[in-house]
Amino acid sequence: MSEDFGQMLDETFKTIRTGDVVEGTIIDVKPEEIILNIGYKSEGIITKNEYSNDSSVDLTTAVSVGDKMEAKVLKLNDGDGQVLLTYKRLAQDRGNKRLEEAFENEEVLKGKVIKVLDGGLSVVVEDSRVFIPASLVSDSFERDLSKYLDQEIEFVITEFNPRRKRIIGDRKVLVKAENEEKRKALFEKISVGDVIEGIVKNITDFGCFIDLGGVDGLLHISEMSWGHVDSPRNVFKVGDAVKVIIKEINGTKIALTRKFDDENPWIGAADKYTVGTVVTGKVARMTEFGAFIELEPGIDALLHVSQISKEHINKPSDVLKKGDEVTAKIVDFDQENKKISLSIKALMTENDDQGKDEAASEDVEDVEIAAEEAVAEEAAAVEEAETEDTEAKDSEE
Repeated sequence: MSEDFGQMLDETFKTIRTGDVVEGTIIDVKPEEIILNIGYKSEGIITKNEYSNDSSVDLTTAVSVGDKMEAKVLKLNDGDGQVLLTYKRLAQDRGNKRLEEAFENEEVLKGKVIKVLDGGLSVVVEDSRVFIPASLVSDSFERDLSKYLDQEIEFVITEFNPRRKRIIGDRKVLVKAENEEKRKALFEKISVGDVIEGIVKNITDFGCFIDLGGVDGLLHISEMSWGHVDSPRNVFKVGDAVKVIIKEINGTKIALTRKFDDENPWIGAADKYTVGTVVTGKVARMTEFGAFIELEPGIDALLHVSQISKEHINKPSDVLKKGDEVTAKIVDFDQENKKISLSIKALMTENDDQGKDEAASEDVEDVEIAAEEAVAEEAAAVEEAETEDTEAKDSEE
């Protein structure tokens, strides 16, 4: 009788096998396991490890008693008479199926970056992991990928082989396509002379590359200011927002400048730097043929090696160094070509001539004084002689 009852009782429960997907209702949640009623003679157990790959997950907040959930049968008897289930593997299977469909259809997927690795990014889509190599993250090499952590990014699947655990994603192709659209839109609306704002993307010794919105423009070191710039790194840092002028468009290349016309120091320079004016400035840079003297930011004047001294000098560095203060005379001013020539020698010669003139003037004065003294002495002698003659005559009388 009892055997018949046991058989009848078993027949009231469904039959399950390893690998089956079953649905159950959560009847208890513990920190390390979830217990489900799956309509079988034994309860189903999902351990924390079989719920998620995330070891920090808190089961007591992730699910609640009464929730319904599906799971995959791992073992009909876990050793304690319970059915061992897995949630994460079922989710991975379904996720892999989703990735396979996306791979076949070249569909764009969105997933969260859960880990930054040495060689790329680990992204999760419906509990399945996709690896995006560093070379396929962007259209340009990025040394530091940490900014992508916990971010949702879009990509396509370029390789799908779950058996070998090779599911490869590509974000670069999407970035390139997006930038190409931005590039077309930008070139349609910009023209030479436009003032536009961009972000400093990269800095080199010769200039900065400015992201104008999908297109990079070059701001050469010589175009960063009306004044002299020693190094772009002294002026900008990556991420800076800057206003620039479109100087030239050559195909897909854009040249930029920050020399705004209203800041041009050469406006009014003709009145300030007329030929013959004595000026003072600092040595900004030197060449074999002369030194360039900064009179003010944006205006440099050439002091040729032949004009540094009345004595012969082989090269400017023999007597000058960068930063030295120099006083010289303007001997040429070329507004059209923005050139000013200086001469210390001319100033020295002028001073010498002035000294000679002063010396000559003093000599004339000395001669005139001597002449006056001589006339006075002669007059005194004549007067004295006349007095003696008068006295002699009076004595004779």
